Amino acid sequence: MHGVTQHRSGWVDRLAELSGEFGADADGMMQELRTEIQGHPPVLLDHLRLCGAIPESYGHDSSQEKLYSKYTDAVISEALKAIGLNSVVLETRADSADVQAHAPSGYSLVADAKAFRLSRTAKNQKDFKVQAMDGWRHNLDHALIVCPIYQLPIRTSQIYQQAIVRDVCIASFSHLAALVAFSQRRSTTMATSALHHVLNATVAMNPSKSAQYYWSGVNRVLMDCLDSDIDLWQTEKRESERALEILKRESISHIVAERDKVLAMSHEEALAELVRVKRFDMRMDYIRRVRHGTLLEHL
Repeated sequence: MHGVTQHRSGWVDRLAELSGEFGADADGMMQELRTEIQGHPPVLLDHLRLCGAIPESYGHDSSQEKLYSKYTDAVISEALKAIGLNSVVLETRADSADVQAHAPSGYSLVADAKAFRLSRTAKNQKDFKVQAMDGWRHNLDHALIVCPIYQLPIRTSQIYQQAIVRDVCIASFSHLAALVAFSQRRSTTMATSALHHVLNATVAMNPSKSAQYYWSGVNRVLMDCLDSDIDLWQTEKRESERALEILKRESISHIVAERDKVLAMSHEEALAELVRVKRFDMRMDYIRRVRHGTLLEHL
């Protein structure tokens, strides 16, 4: 576990070291990830197990956070390649999916990775973009949303009903990791076929908001595909629990350090830090720069 923790810390630190040019940073990150996985394929599983948590050390809406989002897309793209598909991370726009992949057997898909801070409490159906993914598939066969399993609704949610009705597959990084391990043990042909079955899991479901109903259907399909390799799923469930503990320690460690830093400040330093965090000056400057415009003058 110590080695996995160090590996995670190394990537968190590297992604934080930005040159200031997002395109160049993203390209360099994807190349480094690809090279690392090619040199040591099992490391892809570590990325899949850990990438679902945005580091607490990254500022909200910061360049680091945006690059981290691109990193999670790159991870699922590399996972799809390991399973046996041809996959690329797209130059994203606000109205498109982030990953596109094609299987040699003929099916195609778009995919999106979702990652959240462990400290984030409120998540709603809009965070998962199920309806948007349905539209973003365009003429491709499937739409796949990959999420950290511990951030998904555990009782009822509109996202499950939307996924079933719109034939969008919601899966976890754990499911993708099990398929990668299956490919490494057996063959890409078998893993590609298994993924296709998982993508089609919603076809036989009746519309329902029940988390238990949805995940029972998806998990049953995956178990049937793994067959005698069911131990890969047991391993993945165990490793995902271990990974979550690593992420919890990482997040809490950062928050404790931030708290201790504030507690050690003088009264004046604490006030200055509060002003910085609240961004009073930036917000006032933005308000001052708002202009009325000329739209009302158009006839």
